Amino acid sequence: MPHIHTQPGQHDITVSAYIVRQHKGVWHCLVHMHKKLKVLMQVGGHVELDETPWQSLRHELAEEAGFSLAELDVLQHSGRMPQVSGAVVHPTPLFSNTHKVGADHFHSDYCYGFVATRLPSGNVSAGEPDDLRWYTIDDLQTYADQGTALQDTTDIYRFLLDELTTFHRMPATGFSLGKPTKGPSIPS
Repeated sequence: MPHIHTQPGQHDITVSAYIVRQHKGVWHCLVHMHKKLKVLMQVGGHVELDETPWQSLRHELAEEAGFSLAELDVLQHSGRMPQVSGAVVHPTPLFSNTHKVGADHFHSDYCYGFVATRLPSGNVSAGEPDDLRWYTIDDLQTYADQGTALQDTTDIYRFLLDELTTFHRMPATGFSLGKPTKGPSIPS
């Protein structure tokens, strides 16, 4: 989806999926060649006005990588999630950041980490770049050094792999894609 906020200094909310998979005992990171930027980077995109970040991530995973949530574990800092009445609980991102895109535009990005145990069963959607690649972190760094991959993407993948054993792997389907049906009870 294109930028929603187009005035100087405005922000769009985006989501990113950092997906790792072991192949022959070595961790590999999923990147794709971005169709506009012509650089290797993580899967992700803009949160549309009628979506939660988790709903947006689900459709970006399917459209850009062919993954369904059922094929992924999402990495969480804790193995427990709070029960909140009146709200839908979504996974916690690994972290979030705000970065500059263009002359005077910003993206505030929710960065999620995932583990895949196999290649995606689906296909990349029509109109999306289908140049998906699985690289080791060393190979990804080589491409970043050459300017073919984003250094930020490489740095985040390195963080994810360095910290992988500290995260809890939870089925990505364990989180609701719905929206709340009622608000919290606020005392009058």
